[in-house]
Amino acid sequence: MRSLQNSKPQIKNENLTVLEGELERITYFNEQTHYMIARLKTLSGGNLVTLVGFLAGIRPGEFLKVSGIWETHPRFGQQLRVKNYEVKLPATVRGIKKYLQSGMIKGLGKSLAQRMVDHFGVDTLQIIEKSSERLLEVEGIGEAKALLIVNAWNEHHVLRSLMQFLQDRGVKPEYGAKIYHLYGADAMEILRQTPYRLVKDLPGTGFGIADMISRKDGIADDDPVRARASIIHALDLFGNDGHTFAFKEQLISRCELSFKVPRPVLEKSIGNLSENEEIIVETMSEIAEFCENDADVDKSAVFLKPLFEAENGITRRLTAMLSVPAPEAKPDFDYRDERTLEQMLIELSPVQKSVLEDVMKHRVAIITGGPGTGKTTLIKAITAVLKARGKTVILGAPTGRASRRLSEVTGEKAATIHRLLGFTCTDGVFDKFVCGRNRDNPLLADVIIIDEASMIDTRLMYFLCEAVPLSARLVLVGDIFQLPSVGPGNVLRDMIRSELIPAFFLEKIFRQAQKSEIVLNAHRILNGETPVFTSFEDSDDTAEFFFIEQNDPEKIPRTIENLCNKIIPERFSFHPVYDIQVMTPMHKGIGGTINLNQTLQNSLNPTGEKIEVLGNTFKTGDKVIHLKNNYNKEVFNGDIGIISDINRGEKKFSVEFEGRRVDYEFLEADELALAYAISVHKSQGSEYPAVVIPLMTQHYPLLQRNLLYTAITRAKKLVILTGDPRAIRIAVNRDEPWKRLSGLAFRLGGQL
Repeated sequence: MRSLQNSKPQIKNENLTVLEGELERITYFNEQTHYMIARLKTLSGGNLVTLVGFLAGIRPGEFLKVSGIWETHPRFGQQLRVKNYEVKLPATVRGIKKYLQSGMIKGLGKSLAQRMVDHFGVDTLQIIEKSSERLLEVEGIGEAKALLIVNAWNEHHVLRSLMQFLQDRGVKPEYGAKIYHLYGADAMEILRQTPYRLVKDLPGTGFGIADMISRKDGIADDDPVRARASIIHALDLFGNDGHTFAFKEQLISRCELSFKVPRPVLEKSIGNLSENEEIIVETMSEIAEFCENDADVDKSAVFLKPLFEAENGITRRLTAMLSVPAPEAKPDFDYRDERTLEQMLIELSPVQKSVLEDVMKHRVAIITGGPGTGKTTLIKAITAVLKARGKTVILGAPTGRASRRLSEVTGEKAATIHRLLGFTCTDGVFDKFVCGRNRDNPLLADVIIIDEASMIDTRLMYFLCEAVPLSARLVLVGDIFQLPSVGPGNVLRDMIRSELIPAFFLEKIFRQAQKSEIVLNAHRILNGETPVFTSFEDSDDTAEFFFIEQNDPEKIPRTIENLCNKIIPERFSFHPVYDIQVMTPMHKGIGGTINLNQTLQNSLNPTGEKIEVLGNTFKTGDKVIHLKNNYNKEVFNGDIGIISDINRGEKKFSVEFEGRRVDYEFLEADELALAYAISVHKSQGSEYPAVVIPLMTQHYPLLQRNLLYTAITRAKKLVILTGDPRAIRIAVNRDEPWKRLSGLAFRLGGQL
């Protein structure tokens, strides 16, 4: 079987070419995505043509009419990238025999297929489809085998019909595989009768697919079903922006503008969805005071039901926990605790001792502060003291990287929150999970300590609170000045703002941290002051914080390439791949992750063995980042590894994640991206020996104080900023990050 191509094909002709012929053989097929490489024997001339693309429900022996774009591959030559295709069943005895012997029907061997064709001739396929009871006439076919043949036939043709249905409505073929895995044999019926069901079942892309199907079938802009779907989709988009709800007026305006739904229809649809409890509408003006939004709009807040329930669930659970007195018989810090800390070589300041003692008095407590203020030391101290008192302590963090770092600095076992809660995957394609820990099956601990709590979104916090027993303590540790969670909400900040949860602020920078230019500049940025830079010419090897001015955006990639490939490794002895992390505010543009990754891949890894799959190019030795939680592989969003091996024969490659090898199918490569340069958001919860941060005025929409602060506090030993000094001033002076709409602070403050 031919391996997937290993270098990027060049498009030869943008005009669509139409070919007809018999599918000779399939050289590669991925059952999850339905991506295929096949050979077509054309009717005109009998030439063999290579087809590539998403082709579901086809088998050798079938006749196809395909249209696509010619590409020239440097190794495999000309190939047709298929955009559309039609399938015709074989009409000759030879074609039917080849078709049935292709393996499309599991359990139907070549000899049995031969006997069927010998018995029924050119009517064989008609018999299977319309007169399946006659299959019993063939020697070797009993009732069980006949049922197996019919079921396999039906499944095959359902998929093929689905792909044709979607293609006729302009839907990209790659979505067909997802929809089929989602709905199975009922897919066609569901898409015909209730296409907008995709909005809930396939968040993000579902509305666009459903709308293409429905508009092709003649649905009107103001159809009530379409209007209701547009509202759910718009609320999903607000969630992607970090909001747990939208003000009613904002929601209506977005649906009017983006989906052309008239306002009266939207007003009525919101009412209908609210009556059916698919959305929740709260009409309370006070919420605006807590959601950090000053817009002069209708103060009715519209929630998707899961986020509404999550906010209320967090509130109920935390309120219940705080109502139970802490069980500690001796909260005061005494000589036995001092002895414990001495044995663990932990030295606390008077402020830290006071915080430790106060934390012991509360069921739920928050510890927050910037870099160098002793948060990690306090985690170590609390853990040591409570374990010495006979308490069971669990340590966790939102990401795998953050949990590993927590384990390293404390010397204790730590895990991701997802792992602590026993999240299991029920559908690997669509990321549907079951949480194993809850109120009926809580975490078995006296104390749960969660680090990097600023990264926790609303739903994850809800699941965590549900799993914490009322008899336990919950201690959240984080830096509220960092970027908020990627998911909806601003949980840690809202909990502090509510004034319901006891919060302890660490402000003093410890003597050892005072020697760090990184720590001092982080606090300068928090105070709205421009960081102090060291000159390369005047510095020694102990300097930590530099700025290289580069006002020409076109030269930024070259500057970063020189820093990573030559200057930093030679001057500071850091490994260009393992030790240096480039972080940038955006993905697109000359200074975005996409362009910088291509530049750095070519520079830092020019000779690695290459694979080209679905538009992505990976090499052995590449630094890659995992893009979403994969519970089957035990790899999580943000984990960074190195591609160690490519196996073309098995269509697999391997990635080393901190000494653990994880295998990927070639077409699972969409779970990974190059990680020579990552977004600042993706860096949260991690630390790197050296970071390089390009800042340009083109990054203006995202230039904020908390973004710059988050970026530089990821570095342990070295920070180099490069770009336009105006961009740095903009970031430092703009302390107006996009304000998130959330009702959690309001609920906690009012204890609703």
